[in-house]
Amino acid sequence: MAATTRWGILGPGRIARAFASALATSTTGRLVAVGGRRQEAADAFAREFKAERAHGSCEALLADPGVQAVYVAVPHPWHAEWAIKAAEAGKHILCEKPMGLNHAEAMAIVESAKDNDIFLMEAFMYRCHPYVARLVDLLKSGAIGDVRHIQAVFSFQAGFDPRGRLFANELGGGGILDVGCYCTSMARLVAGVARGKDFAEPVELKACGHLGATGVDEWTTAVAKFPGDITATLSTGVSLGLDSSVRIYGSAGNIHIPSPWIPPREGGKTSLFVHRSGQKDPEEIVVDSPRWLYAVEADTVAANIARRQAPSPAMSWNDSLGNMRALDLWRESIGLVYESEKPAACLHTVTRRPLARLQKAPMTYGVVPGMDKPLSRLVMGVDNQVRMPHAAVMFDDYVEHGGTTFDTAYVYGGGACERLLGQWVRNRDVRGQVALIAKGAHTPFCTPEFLTAQLQESLERLQVDRVDLYLMHRDNLAVPVGEFVDVLDRHQREGRIGAFGVSNWTLPRVDEANAWAAGHGKTGFVAVSNNFSLARMTQPVWNGSLAVSDPASRAWFARTRLPLLAWSSQARGFFTDRADPVREPEPDLQRSWYSAGNYARRARAYELAAKRGVEPVHVALAYVLGQPFPTFALIGPRTIAEFRSSLAGLALALTPDELAWLDGTEE
Repeated sequence: MAATTRWGILGPGRIARAFASALATSTTGRLVAVGGRRQEAADAFAREFKAERAHGSCEALLADPGVQAVYVAVPHPWHAEWAIKAAEAGKHILCEKPMGLNHAEAMAIVESAKDNDIFLMEAFMYRCHPYVARLVDLLKSGAIGDVRHIQAVFSFQAGFDPRGRLFANELGGGGILDVGCYCTSMARLVAGVARGKDFAEPVELKACGHLGATGVDEWTTAVAKFPGDITATLSTGVSLGLDSSVRIYGSAGNIHIPSPWIPPREGGKTSLFVHRSGQKDPEEIVVDSPRWLYAVEADTVAANIARRQAPSPAMSWNDSLGNMRALDLWRESIGLVYESEKPAACLHTVTRRPLARLQKAPMTYGVVPGMDKPLSRLVMGVDNQVRMPHAAVMFDDYVEHGGTTFDTAYVYGGGACERLLGQWVRNRDVRGQVALIAKGAHTPFCTPEFLTAQLQESLERLQVDRVDLYLMHRDNLAVPVGEFVDVLDRHQREGRIGAFGVSNWTLPRVDEANAWAAGHGKTGFVAVSNNFSLARMTQPVWNGSLAVSDPASRAWFARTRLPLLAWSSQARGFFTDRADPVREPEPDLQRSWYSAGNYARRARAYELAAKRGVEPVHVALAYVLGQPFPTFALIGPRTIAEFRSSLAGLALALTPDELAWLDGTEE
């Protein structure tokens, strides 16, 4: 780390002024440049705070070779764009809270920090203050016994200005993002420390509140429950002056922090009052910090640049991501969706650059007969994306890394998944570059008539007149195979589907259908989508779902050469620490995957992973993609990090001997 951290400030606004004032007292940093949208504002800021250079654009600041670290102080909706661009420019980042407008944007920022190997911290300055470290010590020592309830309030009365950042919808206004984020960050910290961790995530969060004329929250209260039955009430607002303080209640007393959020800006004393059961008067614990508040924050950055994250109680990456999830839950509970987050308005990537494939995208591709475009070997499962910000960030990252193929179904999310995928395709104008796989006719609506009705509705939801591959989601043995083949063949000839296949059908039934098609001049099934993984499914994940991981089924695919689109290709987390025998079993994972044979295969995957220098889950994915017949892996990542992990499995090639050894002979 350099003796002096050379700072640039991106966005010369009010909070940037507080940071710049304090930076002059920092022991580690100095302000060298400021950048904003207007040269005049940057010039004035630079003169006032004695910055060496003033840039009339954010791009110019990031191009300044003299800037080592950037304080991102632009309004909420632009945090993601400029934090990511700062990371790409190789600048270390202190990003003003909240890290993004939502969890999806924060996730994209964190991944960019990883990609570019830079320091990143969310700017909760109070978390860097020594009083918080003292609070953590008190909780760990059992000063108030077992923590049971937390009250966190940060609320104030501001004059209504529909164009100001506190109330403007287009600026991410309202109390939750502006100051409610402090409440969630404190509650998560305290609940985590109480359980021996750096932070905890709420297992439940419900809220009520008031949305004002501009559609943002003017006051609201959330009730949260954390592991260990710790509860919390979180209150915030921009139109209501409340007692902004923190109280932590335990089995043997409570702690009161009258001024938790903004300790003395220019240094001074912060008091914590410890009320112990049985004692008449509280003990006042005074934490005296001579350093300016924001200078403490800047020095925290400088002290941890080499490790790329600051340790708790400062905000780590996972801490920030968890805090954004909690804020999303809070907003969802009161019905607050910003206009820019609505599906039809989500028109750009988080960097506001056109969506484009990376020059060295790592994806590989395969062919399904009857389809006019190659399919990426990793197929993005569209089954858990029910909000556009999350869907857009995930889909954008997938395409940037070479992904072309999306798999969804009529029943997923009650139709929400198809709608979001269709809107995203429309927003990005990528219909010619992506392949859409749709599924329909799920039990109990598995008849030719329901298939036709659902296909038409799926096309409407997806906003297309044709899907590239249509799969029957289930079989109905009461219907002769010819009736299904006939209706699918008709839809293909009439242009609504490019090719068709089945999901969760037995292989003898597929043989019967294709024999009927061949004998009647019809197109047959060109692909099968059943479960296939290194771990063999012991009980169906869902009613009617079928696996083809056994030797006889593998021989069938080797003989027929029909492509296999394998769902739950990595056994839903069985090859991660989620299935460690020492952990409390997850019921769904235990029911479908726990067996002696699977644990033997898991042990071999761990052994081979250690030898190859990869993760066991990469071995599990490479097993699926390395079969001696055409395979594609349907993956359902919920985060960018999960998707990126799958790319590592894509790059791992296994030998025939390794494949056979991994599979073993166990049932």
